[in-house]
Amino acid sequence: MKKEISDYILGSIAVKENIVSDESIIAAIKKGATLIIEGYRRGNKLLAAGNGGSAADAQHLTAELVARFLFDRPALPALALNTNTSTLTAVGNDYGYDDVFARQIYANAVKGDIFFGISTSGNSANILKAITACKEKGVAAIGLTGSKPCKMDDLCDHMIKVPSTFTPHIQESHIMIIHLICALVEKKLFGAEG
Repeated sequence: MKKEISDYILGSIAVKENIVSDESIIAAIKKGATLIIEGYRRGNKLLAAGNGGSAADAQHLTAELVARFLFDRPALPALALNTNTSTLTAVGNDYGYDDVFARQIYANAVKGDIFFGISTSGNSANILKAITACKEKGVAAIGLTGSKPCKMDDLCDHMIKVPSTFTPHIQESHIMIIHLICALVEKKLFGAEG
């Protein structure tokens, strides 16, 4: 198993090395963070959603913004749309699973808010419907996906694409990018610690 462990870790490292050496991906991360910063400066909020591991990443992102990331500062308004099981099951039962996030966008989003949709494939139907709802509500949509061409490419206002087609390595890079965005948002809005 030693070789399998080493090979897996080296594969994950290679994806991150590809990110750091690709100026377009660095610029995409910077732009995504900037859109969120500008939203907060306007007094808006961030809404995030995903399925499975991406749902956990959406919760992780919003938790870091509401609580704190690197240092104490005022709380930032952020909601993970995949956390309320009563809402998810009610909408899923009454309208269908594809509508579980869009319905919450219609209910909770206001013009100027930011939606952060996470999907390793970039083709999750409920994320696509949420992005369509965002367009109707005047909400900017940031997509976080893998490298394959996907439906989110044409719908999102901004895309951050991890240069991999291997779902585990995509997700490992997603959380790194989420941490980077949290650090940039905190620093730009509240200054460096100390």
